[in-house]
Amino acid sequence: MTVAKSELPVFNWPTTSFMLAVHLAALLALLPSNFSWGAVGVALLLHWITGCLGITLGWHRLIAHRSFQVPTWLEYFFVFCGSLACQHGPIEWVGLHRHHHVYSDQSIDHHDSRKGFWWSHMGWLLRELPKDIEIRRFARDIANDPVYHFFNNYFLALQFALALILYALGGWPFVVWGIFVRLVAVYHCTWLVNSATHKFGYRNYETEDASTNCWWVALVTYGEGWHNNHHAFQYSARHGLRWWEIDTTWLMIRLLQLLGLASRVKLAESEAP
Repeated sequence: MTVAKSELPVFNWPTTSFMLAVHLAALLALLPSNFSWGAVGVALLLHWITGCLGITLGWHRLIAHRSFQVPTWLEYFFVFCGSLACQHGPIEWVGLHRHHHVYSDQSIDHHDSRKGFWWSHMGWLLRELPKDIEIRRFARDIANDPVYHFFNNYFLALQFALALILYALGGWPFVVWGIFVRLVAVYHCTWLVNSATHKFGYRNYETEDASTNCWWVALVTYGEGWHNNHHAFQYSARHGLRWWEIDTTWLMIRLLQLLGLASRVKLAESEAP
C-alpha cells in the first residue's frame, strides 16, 4: 500500500532541509583529504555511544519501555547520549514511540508501514503531520523533568558543541566522519526498525501489527531487529529470545546488572517456540 499524492501532507521544509544538508555533507567523506582511520574510528565509537547507549539502550529500552532501572545519574547520561543522535528531543521521541506501540500499523501511527517502505522509513519525517497532543501525554512521566526539558530543547546545540570538540581534536575529517557520516548511519539504522522490520523477516508471535524479526537489522541496530519479539513483549529488556537471536544491547544490560547498576530487569514471560 502506498500513499496517494493527494493524501500527502505538505513538506516539512525545516526537517527536509536539515536531512538533505546532513546527507550531502556526509558525501564529503568521499574526498581523500577527509579520510583518516582515526576519523573512521571516531565515527564507529560515536555510532555505538549515540546509537546503542543513547537510542537503543537508553531512550528505547530504559526510558520508553522502562524495562529496567538504573540510578538517576546514569539515566541522565543515557539521555545525553541519545540527544547526540539528533533524533529530536527525548520527550518527543519517547512520546512518539509509545504512541506507535499503541497504534502500530494503524492509520494514526505516524510511520504506518502499510503506507509503504519509503513512508515508514523516512517519508513521514519529511511531511507536516497533524499535531497530536497525545504525543506529550504519552511522555508525561518525563515531561516535567528539567533535565529532559534541557535535552529536548537543546539537542541541536549539543551537536554543534560536539562538532567543535571534534574539529579541535582532528580537524575536518573528524567532523565529517564523527558528525555527518555517523548521523546518517545512525538515522538509517534507526529507521530500518520502522520500515524493514515491518516488512522483511519472520514472526515468532502473532501480534496485531506487521512486526517481523530481521537478522540483518538486528546486526546494525544492536539487537533492535528482533522487532516481532519486542512487539509481543514490549516490556522485556531482552529482544533476542531464541539462542541465535543475538542481542548486544541485552548483553550491555546484563553487564550493567552484574555491576549493580541495573535493577528490576523485566523479561518476556515465555521464550519463543
